[in-house]
Amino acid sequence: MSAVESAMTDGSGRRRWLSFDLAGERYAIDLARIHEVVRLTEMAHVPGATEEMLGLISLRGAILGVLDGRRRLHLDPQLEWDNELRRLVIVSTEAGEQVALLVDAVHDVIEQAVTDLLPPPARQNVAANEAVQAVLVVDNEFIAVLDVDRLCRLQPGKD
Repeated sequence: MSAVESAMTDGSGRRRWLSFDLAGERYAIDLARIHEVVRLTEMAHVPGATEEMLGLISLRGAILGVLDGRRRLHLDPQLEWDNELRRLVIVSTEAGEQVALLVDAVHDVIEQAVTDLLPPPARQNVAANEAVQAVLVVDNEFIAVLDVDRLCRLQPGKD
């Protein structure tokens, strides 16, 4: 079993991921790391925040930072989207913090064998692809599997 497989297995040999779109590309996050998916809501601006930090939301009494998934992955933030489909995917980091990730559209839950995971492609732009942990092929479509902790880290290069 590869390092990617052993890092993502729960002993059953199968995993489930939630798939979603960002700037026309398909991504997925381990379902075990997702707290919930909610509609886009108003955010409070954070002065001096990075471009990828859109603001803060209050969700059931908790204050969460909202990351722009497109900007975090260095995708085109100007591509059009349908606001009716945009969602906040609430994820939990390994440290137990919750962060909201703004995505263009949420799709299905994918269940596949961990052995179906492929290593991520060679990275020409390491900063843009540091969060890609593996790749799944579903119905001849490549889906980048994201590492929640690296995705939510606001200072690239620090683990």
